[in-house]
Amino acid sequence: MANIINAIMQLVTYPKFELKAYSESHNRANNMGEALEEYIKDIFAGTVNETDENTRNQKLSEVFSYLGNQNNPPDSMLRGGDAIEVKKIESNDASLALNSSYPKAKLYCDSPMIKKACKTCENWNVKDMIYAVGVVDTNNLTSLALVYGDDYCAEKSVYEQIKSVIKNGVESISGVEFSETKELGRVNRVDPLGITYLRVRGMWGIDNPFSVFNYIYKRDFSKKFNFMALINEEKYYSFNNHNELEQLCAKIKNLHIQNVKIKNPNNPAQLKNAKLITFTV
Repeated sequence: MANIINAIMQLVTYPKFELKAYSESHNRANNMGEALEEYIKDIFAGTVNETDENTRNQKLSEVFSYLGNQNNPPDSMLRGGDAIEVKKIESNDASLALNSSYPKAKLYCDSPMIKKACKTCENWNVKDMIYAVGVVDTNNLTSLALVYGDDYCAEKSVYEQIKSVIKNGVESISGVEFSETKELGRVNRVDPLGITYLRVRGMWGIDNPFSVFNYIYKRDFSKKFNFMALINEEKYYSFNNHNELEQLCAKIKNLHIQNVKIKNPNNPAQLKNAKLITFTV
């Protein structure tokens, strides 16, 4: 079963940072956002150097139970493992635009944001969520972070509570005709003819992981590429191949694993033990 440890070992063993050249040589994407998504699939599936598309497709089918996209979240789900959401940003300090979906510590099968194909692709109820956040400068991947949602985001009740407060507040406005909607609100018959409506939508965003975890990790901008992965200790030791990654540190220059303490997203007064894996080129 593929996991984040496999992905890290694939990335540091076969580093590919020129996304445009990589995607063109493999005929896999039409833009840099898609190129990053395909690259993330490849590091998890171990197909970074696979040039035969049929062989790659077979491997992807073995590793992933679901492959989605921006309109059909999540971007992918590892068979029997974690869900993955890929986000491309174009500057080092840019935030992530999540649009109508609030940040997810975990992905739940009963979420109204996912389609039937995702819900039924395997037998599952909840999956841990990996955020893969890449900084793409023109054609090159300059930084990449892999972080778990429950180390990065608050639990879903935090976001659902504020959404509910705003939605109820909007709908309590007197003298306005509302209709049922999954959004924050929809106002009907705005004009005298009754032909105009107003949709009230939530547009969620979150600071990128490099900004959120700058108290334990800072990028070296003199390097061509900076990588960080953050895995809480409980999750890290649940992987039976973590020893392989630790052994790889002795063989690959600039690959390091550190013990760190990170803030609990639900209560920053509490600190969680975690592993910080870093790599530079």
